[in-house]
Amino acid sequence: MKNLGQMMKQAQEMQTKMQAMQDSLADEEVTGAAGGGMVQVTLNCKSDMRGIKIDPSLASPDDVEMLEDLIVAACNDAKAKVEARVQEKMSELTGGLNLPPGFKLPF
Repeated sequence: MKNLGQMMKQAQEMQTKMQAMQDSLADEEVTGAAGGGMVQVTLNCKSDMRGIKIDPSLASPDDVEMLEDLIVAACNDAKAKVEARVQEKMSELTGGLNLPPGFKLPF
């Protein structure tokens, strides 16, 4: 029974740390870029968009499709960076705990 009590305590500590990590991720920002940095999208680590910057030279009505493509690429780049940052934070939190494939935290 002592081990069960210890496991429950560890689970509660992990849950508290997980919540703190999630709260801190809302304040961390990453920037994705496309077109050599001519389009930049900034997301927080909860994937909320915080800003977008577009080089004025891209604001041509004749080439809207290219600008749209660059915005999508910059968003995808930022999203990939968010996912990498969240994974890095989770690894720090779990201390290298080997989770089964497909098992993701937070639930």
